[in-house]
Amino acid sequence: MSSQATTAGPRRLAWERRQRAFRRSWSEYRRDREGLIGLVVLVVFVLVALLAPLIADVDDLRAVNTTDNPVWAPPSDFAPLGTDSLGRPVYDQLVYGSRISLLVGVAATLIAIVIGTVVGVLAGFFGGWLDSVLARLSEWFLVIPFIPLAIVLAAILGPSLRNIIVVIGITSWPTTALLIRAQVLSVKQRLYVDRSRALGASGGHVMGRHILPNVMPLVIANATLTVPIAILSETTLAFLGLGDPLQVSWGQMLDEAFSAGALGREAWWWYLPPGLCVIAVVLAFTLIGRALEGILDPRLRERRG
Repeated sequence: MSSQATTAGPRRLAWERRQRAFRRSWSEYRRDREGLIGLVVLVVFVLVALLAPLIADVDDLRAVNTTDNPVWAPPSDFAPLGTDSLGRPVYDQLVYGSRISLLVGVAATLIAIVIGTVVGVLAGFFGGWLDSVLARLSEWFLVIPFIPLAIVLAAILGPSLRNIIVVIGITSWPTTALLIRAQVLSVKQRLYVDRSRALGASGGHVMGRHILPNVMPLVIANATLTVPIAILSETTLAFLGLGDPLQVSWGQMLDEAFSAGALGREAWWWYLPPGLCVIAVVLAFTLIGRALEGILDPRLRERRG
């Protein structure tokens, strides 16, 4: 019983400490008006994506099911957002397109963050030749223009949702890696890390108990800033015809609208809503990321103080 109590004590203290840190961070976040606006906008889009089967008709995404609908119908003739050149309701495409755009943004960001964190931690912690090799690799990816590289990879792998996620993920990690590397170089010089090593702690113990917990806030803040880049990348690739033709996304809508001549026909109801949704989601993630960065990044927190 005594050993269990001894083990439970530190765990309970650690849990209470995390709760206090979360409440303190949430209190600081609520004071950031722009961050709250971004969070509200993001929650709205997430709810739309999750509730898509309840608020839109998936059958209307296929032209064979919309032959009775008028084509190029403005919102005044076909509520709420009109139809495209095939008679498909723009509203249903917009709702289901939110699922694909958010999925690609989050999934590609997870890949980029995992790769960037692993590379940054290994390079900063071990140093030496490994640091040199990984740093040069990161710089090589940064030197190559992102969009041409992504276009080449997407064209080679083929137009599919999985390939788009992989392409964006493996081309978006260098910035994260360099940020994490710099943070690890700073953390590993602190006294408690030296004390842990002096007491005989292994490299894995130091990395798991001291390095990673101190870089995770920066990882989280950087992730929220990477998602909008991934969403814009998916929109760009889809607009260039490299997206998955079987999946409806906001970028795919823009590509089809441009190809069908929506600009010439002044069919604003087809291309304007997806464009505004992309802007709104990107802005929401950016506002959230800036707010979290100011709270979780110790350097920015010190400047505020």
